Amino acid sequence: MKLLQQRKKEQEMAKRNGAMREESEEEKWVHDESVDYKGKVPLRSSTGVWKASLFVLTIEFSERVCYFGLATNLITYLTKVIHEDLKTATKNVNYWVGTTTMMPLLGGFVADAYTGRFPMVLFSAFVYIMGLSLLTMSQFIPSLKPCNMKICPKSRKVHEVIFFLALSHISLGTGGYKPCLESFGADQFDDDHSEERKKKMSFFNWWNFALCFALLLGATVIVYIEENVSWGVAALILTILMALTIIAFNVGKPFYRYRRPEGNPLKPIFQVIVAAIRKRNLSCPNPELLYEVPKSEKSQGRLLSHTSQHRFLDKAAIIEDKYVEQKNNPWRLTTVTRVEETKLVLNLIPIWLSSLTAGICIAQGSTLFVKQAASMNLKLSHNFTIPAASISSAAAIGTLICVPIYDKIVVPILRRVTGNERGISILQRIGIGQTFSIIVMIVAALVEAKRIRMVPNSNTMSVSWLIPQYMLLGFADSFSLVGLQEYFYDQVPDSMRSLGMALYLSVIGVGSFLSSFIIFVVDHVTEKNGNSWIGKDISSSHLDKYYWMLAIINALNLCVYVLLAKNYTYKNVQRREMEHGGCSDELEIVP
Repeated sequence: MKLLQQRKKEQEMAKRNGAMREESEEEKWVHDESVDYKGKVPLRSSTGVWKASLFVLTIEFSERVCYFGLATNLITYLTKVIHEDLKTATKNVNYWVGTTTMMPLLGGFVADAYTGRFPMVLFSAFVYIMGLSLLTMSQFIPSLKPCNMKICPKSRKVHEVIFFLALSHISLGTGGYKPCLESFGADQFDDDHSEERKKKMSFFNWWNFALCFALLLGATVIVYIEENVSWGVAALILTILMALTIIAFNVGKPFYRYRRPEGNPLKPIFQVIVAAIRKRNLSCPNPELLYEVPKSEKSQGRLLSHTSQHRFLDKAAIIEDKYVEQKNNPWRLTTVTRVEETKLVLNLIPIWLSSLTAGICIAQGSTLFVKQAASMNLKLSHNFTIPAASISSAAAIGTLICVPIYDKIVVPILRRVTGNERGISILQRIGIGQTFSIIVMIVAALVEAKRIRMVPNSNTMSVSWLIPQYMLLGFADSFSLVGLQEYFYDQVPDSMRSLGMALYLSVIGVGSFLSSFIIFVVDHVTEKNGNSWIGKDISSSHLDKYYWMLAIINALNLCVYVLLAKNYTYKNVQRREMEHGGCSDELEIVP
């Protein structure tokens, strides 16, 4: 009897050991539909996470140094070298920034549908470096230079053509570069592995940290070289930096996890809408009766659970008895997961619209804030004067202070208090950022009112008065921009993640266009009284009133945003959770 019991225990022990070996083997590989550079299932220990993401952060850092080195001082170049007036220069900067941040919509779509993210990053990097090369040529080749004098009374037309052509190449390169690079970096973390998922949440924080460190370097060192050495030397440095980091990015190729393109990401959405319209006369059944593929099938990726919003779309997943062949016709029958993905896209629209005011506030930092600085005392000491555009580095310092404190101190405390892996939900984080944006515009209005009172002696007012509004802008970015990055990566269908990052960038792009539109409307309305709020130069303007108006717009928008956030339903993922001790199937709402 004892012998039988001992054998039974040995058999149970053997089963447990076998199960543990299977679980260990399962954890060894990454089963999130990514592949390694050989096209095989990635080995967890040698691919992805920070070892791969550091290469991605490096090339992002160099690209942002290039971008901010140009963008923060572009209005100075347009007014001093090309001799555009304040209104025209501000509009052109906004148009360029807007175009640069709208182009990712095209690049993200092409990457998700056809090319994949890694090839798109390489192609876009080539286009980007062509733009930097043209910019360098326009400063060194005598026939392409603005003029043959040190101070140009008027720039040559050929120089303007080459200069704007270079900016166009940079915009086009950014179109494929930005949405794919960030989503490619986030792809290095497995959503079904609890430890890697937490690291991914930190990834977006440190991504923004690297971005702001690049802003600090671009707005100080690069701008200083542009103002005190030459624009040509600055452009040459940026071109070399970009070329070196592209090489470094390729060195990391064996460490990356790659996602294959899944075809047109918009097609399944149209299929759901068409199928729902075809079945509009049917009544919605119990959600358990709706069509879904078995979990064992890998063709569809992660499955989403049913939610109660937008119930009309549920009709697309109703199985009709009279159509036997309907399972092979996605225009007649779609899965619950496809229906839920369509709901996710519909949910994005109001959040995207209510986030545009953040883009409008950001646009002020590279345009009107810079012209404010140019009219003030830029001396930090008797022997050292900073370029006007370098004051924007205060925003980067604000973010560099805020992000580590939030990620390393605040989030762990909030995790224990709220039980949320992120500490607070994504939309709560964005809402805090929008609150900071209101404070930014109020402080900017108060500082500008003080400057106006000192006219014509405003050049005696220290530029350090602008530091608070820039640092607050950095705090706002730490919450709103990082939150938007997380939102548009996590809350879109898995097949649309590059396009999701493009939608995040479009918030900044459309915000820039809206800023130009608001300037046009405000100028048109206020100049009728003979005293335009935005005149030909900073001295004849009343930017304090303009900033108060933006503060009111932001406050009203925040009220709408809070209502939307309260009623928002997050992505409901059926996740196969990988823990250190094994794995389990669970349902998770991603907040």
